[in-house]
Amino acid sequence: MITWQDFEKINIRTGTIVEVTDFPKAKKPAYQLHIDFGPLGIKKSSAQITAHYTKGQLLGTQVVAVVNFPPKQIANFISECLVLGVYDEHNEVVLLQPNKPVQNGLLIG
Repeated sequence: MITWQDFEKINIRTGTIVEVTDFPKAKKPAYQLHIDFGPLGIKKSSAQITAHYTKGQLLGTQVVAVVNFPPKQIANFISECLVLGVYDEHNEVVLLQPNKPVQNGLLIG
């Protein structure tokens, strides 16, 4: 069990994917994402979401991400946030997304 104060430490925000590139150096198939979080700026993330999404489908898509993890090096790429998703029955990620357009950078709670 965690407390409400524990949950409040997790900074989860909305953002829009503004750039998607292949990530051939990743151990598992992944994309490199650049996500616009409004007042927080653009942050990069590595995401293993190639099973359900093409680069074209992702561009302009709003996502939900944790933005206050420390940067993590994945191969030759620095990931600055964690895009959230649900693992399907094949252990592939389905993105968590707002069901209506919202401003980038809004706090999830």
